[in-house]
Amino acid sequence: MSDTENNTHAAGSKLGHEPTPNASTYIKPDDIDWAPTRFEGIEIKVLYQDKDKGEMTCMLKWAPGATLPFHRHPELEQSYVIEGSFYDHDGICRAGEYVWRTPGSKHETKSDEGCVILAVYRKPNLFRDGPAY
Repeated sequence: MSDTENNTHAAGSKLGHEPTPNASTYIKPDDIDWAPTRFEGIEIKVLYQDKDKGEMTCMLKWAPGATLPFHRHPELEQSYVIEGSFYDHDGICRAGEYVWRTPGSKHETKSDEGCVILAVYRKPNLFRDGPAY
């Protein structure tokens, strides 16, 4: 056996060979209704949330002309654009593209044409009047 095969075999032995029952949660976003957010023209489908940690994975649908007001990212934020586009002072992110933002960064985000994005938050965005969710 090669070193790689030995390491893989050893790791598998430590992990065991039985899958964990009910450890996967499958979500069908089409079965979830869009819900309003407190931001005009922006709706949400929550795919995963851990309120104690502040984590959330969601889909956001922005109407044409929607703006997410100036806010700060306390942790890393990741967004993948499914359709349309949105932008800030640093650039534009179009369908099939991805953007992430550094912890502590601040900006306002807009969408002229509307968009649907998949967003992953480690902590909620912070606005003047408190957290986003």
